[in-house]
Amino acid sequence: MKYLSVAETAEKWGICQRRIQTLLNEKRIESATRIGRTWAIPDDAQKPADARIKSGKYIKTSEKPKESQEK
Repeated sequence: MKYLSVAETAEKWGICQRRIQTLLNEKRIESATRIGRTWAIPDDAQKPADARIKSGKYIKTSEKPKESQEK
């Protein structure tokens, strides 16, 4: 099995290296392993779906209690 670096994977998927590192830290790229300080990403690894919130609507957020303006 052939492995790719973070830079090679970023170029292949068309996203930045920092986003690849974030996906790796979140364990969203399956079968990727860390060898020392570098990541080894399988050549056949699939790009995970983008789960970031883009609509501005946050799920499962608790509203902060409104503070009284009266003194």
